[in-house]
Amino acid sequence: MSRHLAIGDIHGCANALNALLESIALNSDDVLVTLGDYVDRGPDSRAVLDLLISLREKQALVPLRGNHEIMMLDAREKKSWFGPWLQYGGDATLRSYAGFAGNSGSFDDVPVEHIDFLQSSLLSHYESETHFFVHANAAAKVPIENQTAAALYWQKYKDPDPHCSGKIMVCGHTAQRDGIPRTNGHSICIDTWAYGGGWLSCLDVESGKVYQANEAGAVRDFGLDEIDTVPGLELVDKTR
Repeated sequence: MSRHLAIGDIHGCANALNALLESIALNSDDVLVTLGDYVDRGPDSRAVLDLLISLREKQALVPLRGNHEIMMLDAREKKSWFGPWLQYGGDATLRSYAGFAGNSGSFDDVPVEHIDFLQSSLLSHYESETHFFVHANAAAKVPIENQTAAALYWQKYKDPDPHCSGKIMVCGHTAQRDGIPRTNGHSICIDTWAYGGGWLSCLDVESGKVYQANEAGAVRDFGLDEIDTVPGLELVDKTR
């Protein structure tokens, strides 16, 4: 039976992404929805994009656009955006493309394939029969296809009302610094601060199971109904 698997904000955490993908054991008919913010802040944005581009050749990958992809492309096209983007983690992204340690890197180092992926392959949203997926948020009374960019990419998660579609919203963008997804029953935020020492989260929306991995390679899993007990859960593998 196929699964809809949503992965929260990766932010250059390639080690965590590799460990997470190994933990969830993808099947060929699974649909993998990545919620955006692949770049900036974490150590290896280049490796993250390499992995996603490679993954879509053998997997049903639905990559959404995050505000950090928007900022990166704006910084490439507009000099006025370059400085602010560096302050929001773009400096780490460029370093990941640098040829050697100590080199700050530049957009000249970014492969055309990566720019094409960011410009042409990312979606604003995705829907299944029971859930819809966005990077940041969605106005409760507005159909998914009519949402504004401000809501989809920039609005923080603050206990939103049920959506008019009746579907459950799955989003990222608002870092849960305790490493635990936040849910109110009709919405679930799975940005769990991977780049800041937290976890990278993947939600199996059909079962409610959450898989997590961190940059050290530790993994764990639990159900949404177990969230209150998560801090006491044991790590499955502390050495990988």
